[in-house]
Amino acid sequence: MSWFVNLKINTKFNLILSLLLIVLFVAAAFFVYQRQQSLILKMAADQARLIARVIIESRDYMSSVVHDEPAHNYALVPQVVATQIAKRITKDSPYYVRQVSLRYRNPNNRPDPYETAHLQEFATRAAKEISEVVTTGQEPTFRYMLPMLAEKSCLKCHGKFEDAPKFIQERFPRGHYSYNYEVGQVIGAVSVSVPMEELYRVIGVNLRLDLLYRGAIFFLIIAIMGTLIRRTIISPVTLLAETIIRVTRTGNFAERLPKAGNDEIGRLIDAFNDMMEELSRKTAQSRESEERYRKFIEMAQSAVVTFMEDGKIVISNQRAEELFGLSRQAILGESVFKFLVDGEVLREGIATYLRDGKGGGVGETTLQKVRDTEGRVTEVEMALAASKTDHSPMFTAILRELPGKKSSEPM
Repeated sequence: MSWFVNLKINTKFNLILSLLLIVLFVAAAFFVYQRQQSLILKMAADQARLIARVIIESRDYMSSVVHDEPAHNYALVPQVVATQIAKRITKDSPYYVRQVSLRYRNPNNRPDPYETAHLQEFATRAAKEISEVVTTGQEPTFRYMLPMLAEKSCLKCHGKFEDAPKFIQERFPRGHYSYNYEVGQVIGAVSVSVPMEELYRVIGVNLRLDLLYRGAIFFLIIAIMGTLIRRTIISPVTLLAETIIRVTRTGNFAERLPKAGNDEIGRLIDAFNDMMEELSRKTAQSRESEERYRKFIEMAQSAVVTFMEDGKIVISNQRAEELFGLSRQAILGESVFKFLVDGEVLREGIATYLRDGKGGGVGETTLQKVRDTEGRVTEVEMALAASKTDHSPMFTAILRELPGKKSSEPM
């Protein structure tokens, strides 16, 4: 995750929003699919129930109103009428409907293993209907079955052999298992099946439309949220970070940021502006103090140099130029230790002071010999003082020439 940590905050925010959009879209797709599947299966069950009820009611109606007509017109047999009605209802539709029975007369009404199992279940318990998705072979299929109960009118043909019409007796002899039903007994069932491929096609269409609408809504919401968050949080924080970097690089403490509100971001900008104000004030004071210090040491009758712990000279006056035999620009950055005959002793003294916080000649006046760039040596009294800064201690040496101790010849 180091790559993510090193990304810009705007890039991180875009990645997080994109990931959130993807997660929401996938979750929506899953739940929409589940809902669409449940809805389509319910619609399929309702449609199958309606078809089955029409067939059963048609059969019962025909059983109650026909008398001798089927003997002369076999197409008026209630079961045949119901079958033809089912064919017309389901024409050009994916629904396949038929009437099945364990004690069938028409071979076309012979149940398959699934229908057989549920017909036996209908016969043993008061099940109202069955609807489920089953896999026959490799293709899942929606199956629905509604039991048909024997009405009194049904017993004209399915009751006792002696009471059956003559044309029924001629077609189905005594002892045929389609006789001897009783009122209320399960005589068969209407079986409806439809390939799930057809239902999935409907689900697919609905799913695409639903996801299109939801995706557009999610995208719009996230885009609006992203815009608001960028304007109210990310952009001010980015501007603040860029300003801090620029101030650090240029040292311009006059930078100020516009305040956009009184929230946490507004208070952060206020704190930044206050900090810039304080730094600007302290910088001005520091420059003023440094300028006074420079003017003071210029007025001094002795050579004055200020140097870092490594000996690098950072401030000097005109008397120091004369003593070292270099211009001021040439002196700055040089090591004070190289101008002293006993420079290594002073280096060790500085190290002792830095280690112990005292000693090393700091706060004392000692005799030193200064060698200028021409090799001439001058004896001086050196008063050494230390001062602390924000980063590291600095040392100031006041070098007063001793009368008559300046050598005119190089050593």
